[in-house]
Amino acid sequence: MRIDLHTHSTASDGTDSPAGLVRHAKDAGLDVVALTDHDTVSGHDAAVRALPTGLTLVTGTELSCRLGGVSLHMLAYLFDPAEPEFARERELVRDDRVPRARSMVRKLRELGVPVTWERVAEIAGDGSVGRPHIATAMVEAGTVETVSDAFTRDWIANDGRAHVGKHELDPFDALRLIKGAGGVAVFAHPLAVKRGHCVPESAITELATAGLDGIEVDHMDHEPATRARLHGLAAELGLLATGSSDYHGSRKTCRLGEHTTDPDVYAEIVARASGAAPVTG
Repeated sequence: MRIDLHTHSTASDGTDSPAGLVRHAKDAGLDVVALTDHDTVSGHDAAVRALPTGLTLVTGTELSCRLGGVSLHMLAYLFDPAEPEFARERELVRDDRVPRARSMVRKLRELGVPVTWERVAEIAGDGSVGRPHIATAMVEAGTVETVSDAFTRDWIANDGRAHVGKHELDPFDALRLIKGAGGVAVFAHPLAVKRGHCVPESAITELATAGLDGIEVDHMDHEPATRARLHGLAAELGLLATGSSDYHGSRKTCRLGEHTTDPDVYAEIVARASGAAPVTG
């Protein structure tokens, strides 16, 4: 089995529609794909309706969190999307995205970057607007060559000149909400130093004690030595070790199935979940 447990669609900052993403997953030879758009489940229904025969969809989301001033992401799988408390919190995070993006555009314009909110909103479409949409507008304006080039201290990285903070969950609260909705929690790309500051390994230990199920180990932003260290840490802490592409369509260079999850790990995720079940086309 080929299993990719981290992808994004146009419901957040990917470029494939949910229906297009599952079709591409099938074409890429995947057996299982998880749709984990940022802070939203709005793409799930369309993905389920379009599921190709033989492909299994794992419903999920990627939650924006912050611990000790450091931004981090928590993948939540197979939770009940209608559970009221968790649904309210996702709505709070989503609602903060528009004023945050507007403020970042305003800062960029003050720095001489000719981007507009109207164009950023057009790029985002019906998805949850975020920094990749702003970065795409910066590429169009000729300010940077690639989307990745916008994520620097000069521009919109976490410590960048035009960065604006957003509503983010405490990861311990995120764990409580995910578990309360019957889901499974995996810390996404925990040591992706290319993206900025990361929480210390001691924080991963504390999260494991609080109920964290796993850590995303095999990921494009982890060097081989980092993956080896994370595999060891997962073993020490009794955590599941996953692998995935973090696919965003044409917005990033990673391919569907570039990294995958072991079938035994996937089976354990499914066994632990009580909020929802995978759907097979």
